[in-house]
Amino acid sequence: MSDFFHLIINLILHLKPTLDELVITYDTWTFLIIFCIVFCETGLVITPFLPGDSLLFAAGAIAAGGALSLPVLLIVLLCASFGGDNSNYFIGRILGPKVFVNDYKLLKKEYLNKTHAFYEKHGGITIIIARFIPIIRTFAPFVAGVGTMNYFKFISFSIIGNCLWILICVFSGYFFGNIPFVQKNFELVVVGIILVSLMPPVIGVIRHKLINR
Repeated sequence: MSDFFHLIINLILHLKPTLDELVITYDTWTFLIIFCIVFCETGLVITPFLPGDSLLFAAGAIAAGGALSLPVLLIVLLCASFGGDNSNYFIGRILGPKVFVNDYKLLKKEYLNKTHAFYEKHGGITIIIARFIPIIRTFAPFVAGVGTMNYFKFISFSIIGNCLWILICVFSGYFFGNIPFVQKNFELVVVGIILVSLMPPVIGVIRHKLINR
């Protein structure tokens, strides 16, 4: 277990070098590691801190270098994210409205309430939008399940959202991740990706406060 947490910390702090090392050490088993991380990041409400956009970008860059098969990578990521979405949805459906009443230690109620407000504002399309917003993408399927959103409607939005998220992030890394400037400043680029993905909710909060002043 300690090795797993050590791996996660290294991925968060030193994403590209750690992922390169995983490929060298574990070869094709790296796909399983990536699958588990993406599945947990999108499928478990207690792990919203796991790398998402940045991991996909880095994996795309490594695939461009030939160390990972691009078709296999895309299939693995689609299965992981779609499977995570579905698991999260049914966990929310089972727990139901109790999550808004009880105070669970492993559930950040603040994140839950923010996602619920986001969901109330944007409706079902939240499942698509949320794929590009850290933390909210982890809680959106869960809240959809809590709100008993129609499952077939949920699947439709989930498929569209996951395909767009994975294709955009992976191919961004595939085409731009090995540019010399990006390689030399990879950590800064990753921080930039995270900041850009966080802009929509931040802008929304600022607008809300300005309107209600």
